[in-house]
Amino acid sequence: MNEAIRLLAHELLESGVETLSERDRKVIARIASRHNVTRDLNLSMEENSTVGQRLADGVARWGGSWWFIGGFGVFLALWCAANVFLLAGDRRFDPYPFIFLNLLLSMVAALQAPIIMMSQNRQAVRDRMQATLDYEVNLKAELEIQELHTKVDKLLGAQAGR
Repeated sequence: MNEAIRLLAHELLESGVETLSERDRKVIARIASRHNVTRDLNLSMEENSTVGQRLADGVARWGGSWWFIGGFGVFLALWCAANVFLLAGDRRFDPYPFIFLNLLLSMVAALQAPIIMMSQNRQAVRDRMQATLDYEVNLKAELEIQELHTKVDKLLGAQAGR
């Protein structure tokens, strides 16, 4: 970035600070100090995630996949087939209407739902961070474009004055 942009950023910080939001002031301060606004949000989220958060993301990925649905469907079909057709009399461990299976399914749902919601909450936080980052990048680009317009106007004015 050139000196004119830094001067514009300092001028904006000094003149209209009370009308700018905190986020806008941070972006302008980064421009003035020549720091990049962009950063890798995925890397930042991974570095700051706990074991529990990574586990919740993994459970949500697995529980929301076609492999899980297919595998669970096969498990249910085998359970029902074993208890209706394959096992006889007293050997049936969960006769129709499969009350034990219903209990297991309820426990899986009771555990899986909050874990998936934890993962969704993390995704919502990530989305908000991404929106903030996008805004900062757009604001910086807008300031850069304004500076370019000023330079082009000066060049055109100098050309017209010849």
